[in-house]
Amino acid sequence: MNGVFNALIPVLLVIAAGNIVARMGLITGDQWRGIEKIAYFLLFPALIIRTVVQTDFMAIPALGMSAALVLSIFAMSALALALQPLLKSRFGVDGPRFSSIFQGATRWNTFVALAIADELLGREGVALLAVAVVAMIPLLNIINVLVLARFASGSPPGAGRIALDLAKNPLIWSTALGLVLNVIGVPLPRFADSTLQILGNAALPIGIVCVGAGLNLAALRRPGPALATATVLKLAVMPVFGFLFALLLGLDGAALSAVIIAMSVPSAGNSYLLARQMGGDAPLMAEILTMQTVLAAITMPLALLLAH
Repeated sequence: MNGVFNALIPVLLVIAAGNIVARMGLITGDQWRGIEKIAYFLLFPALIIRTVVQTDFMAIPALGMSAALVLSIFAMSALALALQPLLKSRFGVDGPRFSSIFQGATRWNTFVALAIADELLGREGVALLAVAVVAMIPLLNIINVLVLARFASGSPPGAGRIALDLAKNPLIWSTALGLVLNVIGVPLPRFADSTLQILGNAALPIGIVCVGAGLNLAALRRPGPALATATVLKLAVMPVFGFLFALLLGLDGAALSAVIIAMSVPSAGNSYLLARQMGGDAPLMAEILTMQTVLAAITMPLALLLAH
């Protein structure tokens, strides 16, 4: 129990520090966007490449873990779609609002997941989360784009555009590059390894500070059925799906913990941008992200403790 809380508390405190800095106005909104881009396009790829290159994937149940994550995503997608008629008839949830509920229920914050995996599981945890990146990000992007196009009347990009966006995603291409170097078996030159290490060491703290800066605590004053539904599905139901499928596939130890981490973190921050671009309910998406991040401080420790 102490190990779980000792791993989570530093991450939560850094998130809080980012929110305090943002509220003090020491860094402006545009400046935060620049910091986020540095973390997303430079620091996190460096961390992932170095970790994947040094990982012995024969010792990791990558296939079983990927299957558990993918099955969990499909199960949550089916449940959310099944709830759509009820949400519309009972609470008047229109298409754009439902698309934000769907994003809130299915997507994951990779920054938070990697930080917690690193604190709780060390280098092996980051390697396992790299497996989750490959298994989850392409699938979640495609599913959520299709749902937004159907329910938010957004204009869906073509298959070529989706493939290009996925190829340009730094978390995906850095994992792919790391895998290629790992398979080739040629060790990184010392200067390259040291460079990646320096950049990677900055990735998690900067990424988590940016998560805190993006929180809009004023949104918590406007709770409602849509906000509650997305929060319960993501923080309570999704970890259960992950746990059940992980058990079904025989996962345990670090792999089981990695699945629970990936399933129990809040939704992705860029879901707000996607909602705004494709006609979803962006203000609701901001509320969902804030509520989930705040409550995850309670639900994530419970999920990890119950899983073990």
